[in-house]
Amino acid sequence: MSAGLSHITLIVSDLDATQRMLEQVFKARCIYDSGAEQFSISEERFFDIGGVWVATMKGEPLPERSYNHVAFRIDEAEFDDRRARIEALGLDLLPPRPRVEGEGRSLYFYGPDNHLFELHTGTLAERLARYAKGREGAT
Repeated sequence: MSAGLSHITLIVSDLDATQRMLEQVFKARCIYDSGAEQFSISEERFFDIGGVWVATMKGEPLPERSYNHVAFRIDEAEFDDRRARIEALGLDLLPPRPRVEGEGRSLYFYGPDNHLFELHTGTLAERLARYAKGREGAT
């Protein structure tokens, strides 16, 4: 069994644009910028997002969009503020997907390089408890 998540790496065409998005939407903190000195395959920056190490590396953007995504948990009280931050950056915010009550709310949006992100208010335990109730509890 793995000990847990080490890091997430995103290949991005514009490190600065991605940094703005990560800092403004996710409240990320940049903890490393390789600048001209490279230890890996390209320029890179590391961020801390709620204790998760997220790396960005300069490269070609994803050729197309998909539902593959990275989701970060937020408190329900932050939902409207985060939506406003996404909209202020002009990011492509998707309409909410159908959900059953009790599994939390989500904001899905695409970053500058076709990466899909989700901000979610629920937890795995809450979702599993809701799904255990079955469809009879659906609204």
